[in-house]
Amino acid sequence: MGHSTVRAVILPEVIKMIMERYDLDEAAALDAFYRSATGAAFSDDETGLYGQSPNFIFGLYMQEHTQNADFSA
Repeated sequence: MGHSTVRAVILPEVIKMIMERYDLDEAAALDAFYRSATGAAFSDDETGLYGQSPNFIFGLYMQEHTQNADFSA
């Protein structure tokens, strides 16, 4: 299975988790994810992040989101 196919299967699950956790609509969740370092790594074939589970990717996103919130406080 190609990287883009794997991403197409994983991404909806990650976005759903972001929507539920942060009370965002789909467009806002997609935007937030792809503006994050986690989203950039997910898009980069070299990182291999596309091969991880949706829960793992969401965990990275939450960790990044929490760290960024700490810096802005």
